[in-house]
Amino acid sequence: MKISEKLKSSSPVFSFEFFPPKDEAGFQSLFETIEELKPADPSFVSVTYGAGGNTRSKTVDLVGKIKNEIGIESMAHLTCVGHKKDEIVSVLESLENCGIENILALRGDPPKGEEQFIKPEGGFGYSNELVSFIKSNFSFCVGAACYPEGHIECVNLSQDMDNLKRKVDCGVDFLITQLFFDNKYYFDFIKRAEKEGINIPIIPGIMPILNLKQSQRFTKMCGASLSDSLIAKFNGFKDDLDKVREIGINHAIEQCRGLINSGAPGIHFYTLNRSKATLAILENLRG
Repeated sequence: MKISEKLKSSSPVFSFEFFPPKDEAGFQSLFETIEELKPADPSFVSVTYGAGGNTRSKTVDLVGKIKNEIGIESMAHLTCVGHKKDEIVSVLESLENCGIENILALRGDPPKGEEQFIKPEGGFGYSNELVSFIKSNFSFCVGAACYPEGHIECVNLSQDMDNLKRKVDCGVDFLITQLFFDNKYYFDFIKRAEKEGINIPIIPGIMPILNLKQSQRFTKMCGASLSDSLIAKFNGFKDDLDKVREIGINHAIEQCRGLINSGAPGIHFYTLNRSKATLAILENLRG
């Protein structure tokens, strides 16, 4: 089922994001995680696509198994990095043959060791080009990424919004945000998007803080921020992993409740291939 149809429901959608593991043991562990999350009845799950397309076959295989064997609607991430147009077609046809109906179209990050994205010869340089190509040649429901605090490569929020509008106008059906830890960024972003005529569903992306150093590393990479007041909650507990986890989950619950109560269409959880924290948050929201 297309995610655009699921988003027409009056109830919020809850979705989980996974990444393809490196080895067979990792895949077995991930399938156990997904089985643990299945009773939570997610609206869909998504599977990431490594830099340079280095998890291409794993992504296709994983989304197919999640949908056809586990029985959860799934969405494949697809990036422009390192692929010619015919390679993109091959991936899309493979996904189509697996019964996948949903794609998250991304430019992608530069491969490891490279500082800047370089357009592949015979490929795409921007996600709006990828969106336009998919919409012109396939029947997928297409989602895209957006950045409440601005894309790390954009000089200002105005440029970032211009880029987003260009992408949405190519046929994007819904958006999923980069992670953020203060809801004001999401609601300010919604106002700016609506002012530019962007009226498709925008699903907030949430990642609970389970390891403070790890979260600080993630925010530095993606341009999100951790406020001084939030970091202060962890003072005296940084080496107490259980306490950090408790504080992080409680903050995420507060975030999610505020988002849903104020009209967000759902929550997309960045799970890091774990289940317990996501389940704890969902159980609290639903119960």
